[in-house]
Amino acid sequence: MKILGIDPGTGILGFGVIEADGNRASLLDGGVIKTPVNQESSVRLKTIFDELTEIIKQHKPEVMAVEKLFFAQNVTTAMTVAQARGVVLLCGQQNGLSVFEYTPLQIKQALTGYGRAEKKQIQEMVRVVLKLKDIPKPDDCADALATAICHSMTARFA
Repeated sequence: MKILGIDPGTGILGFGVIEADGNRASLLDGGVIKTPVNQESSVRLKTIFDELTEIIKQHKPEVMAVEKLFFAQNVTTAMTVAQARGVVLLCGQQNGLSVFEYTPLQIKQALTGYGRAEKKQIQEMVRVVLKLKDIPKPDDCADALATAICHSMTARFA
């Protein structure tokens, strides 16, 4: 099963595409979609939608796994991330993908068995599970891959 994982954000949105087969997962693609801070919100959101649509067309994933928004101290940041999540969810639906959402706690538990795992522990597990030489960079990409891996592990038991 091809899974597209998303770590939502307006300035930097992480994505990762994996192929999962039973207990094995392999990296197909990963990276980030960046938008300039000085652009209008509507332009930034359209860029996310357009670039994500291209990634979907290129890789043809079957499902999309998206990290849920958690409480943020900065309300402005939370609002912009929520807008980006809305665009991501819409993009997945318009492209016919089944969309699944996971909290940071669920992702950490799936990858490490511990819901309070540190970011470095999650990144190392992404490296190990995907049999990579190095931890994927930037962090947003590694987080997106963690979300995709979470879905692959969760889907086996559903």
